[in-house]
Amino acid sequence: MNDDRITLYGSFTSSSSYKPMLYLALSGMPFSFRTVNLKNGVQKQPEYLAINRYGQVPALRHRGLTIVQSNVVLDYLARTTGHFAGATEQEQWTAREWLSWEADNITNVAKVRHYSRFRAVDPAVMDYFRPLAEAAIGFVDRALEGRAWLVGSGPTIADIGCWGRMVFMAEGGLDIQRWPNVLAWSERLKAMPGFALPYDLIPKKDQEFVSRA
Repeated sequence: MNDDRITLYGSFTSSSSYKPMLYLALSGMPFSFRTVNLKNGVQKQPEYLAINRYGQVPALRHRGLTIVQSNVVLDYLARTTGHFAGATEQEQWTAREWLSWEADNITNVAKVRHYSRFRAVDPAVMDYFRPLAEAAIGFVDRALEGRAWLVGSGPTIADIGCWGRMVFMAEGGLDIQRWPNVLAWSERLKAMPGFALPYDLIPKKDQEFVSRA
């Protein structure tokens, strides 16, 4: 394997996998995708645990390094490739702050989606997580008031990281129409060359992606 070629391990249904997949698609970079079938428990097998000790997706391999956790992967890609990093040092730090906030807050959108689609839970559990998910989306909506992107004048890893989780909100019964600034922001993202929604972007089998440059 070419050590300079990015290899991403991920899963078709995973919002965490979608975030770096979207980054790579928008950047037009060549990379290899290796599917990890979560339904079959591949993520807990010794071969994959040797790549990602946490037994989760995604994982990224590049230039002899292995990087795990989706937002850390986004940070690494921005630092390494220069795409969507932020135009100034302040913007770069602010974008990373958004990723840290996303991990604590927008992850509740993923929980609502998961409990709606993949795992039935007591209604009290949904009653707890749904307001948290709505509050997170509302925060992003307010942050986008009067601006096109979360940080600076162009898209960054903050937008990719936050949208990459929020894209599944409809599967949790969260109607994007309730948040007009988020809706407009999502349309700007969708207009970018290389954009695709998760089920159109993430393959179910191993795949090689070529450069769009």
